[in-house]
Amino acid sequence: QVQLVESGGGLVQAGGSLRLSCAASGSIFSINAMGWYRQAPGKQRELVAAITSGGSTNYADSVKGRFTISRDNAKNTVYLQMNSLKPEDTAVYYCNANGLLRYRDYEPQEYWGQGTQVTVSS
Repeated sequence: QVQLVESGGGLVQAGGSLRLSCAASGSIFSINAMGWYRQAPGKQRELVAAITSGGSTNYADSVKGRFTISRDNAKNTVYLQMNSLKPEDTAVYYCNANGLLRYRDYEPQEYWGQGTQVTVSS
């Protein structure tokens, strides 16, 4: 069974930094893309950043220049370095693995982590 375990959320003052980590486990053969989404109260879940196995990245306009996504393919782990945090970055951050293929699967699947809270105080 695939698990995505997130860590690194918490409370930080505006202008501060946090680093999120997400490790995927469970007989994984390959993962096409890994990324981070966030959902603030009363809002829809939105893409924050994503990275392919080849290293191509995609960022939401609101975080460009402040957040950096990286990935360790050997460890099936994705990171999100968040700098210059703003109160509007407050949300539950979810790890996503898209196109994840396990050794005994025929089709890749999409998986989500349980979410980690990031709160930025003004």
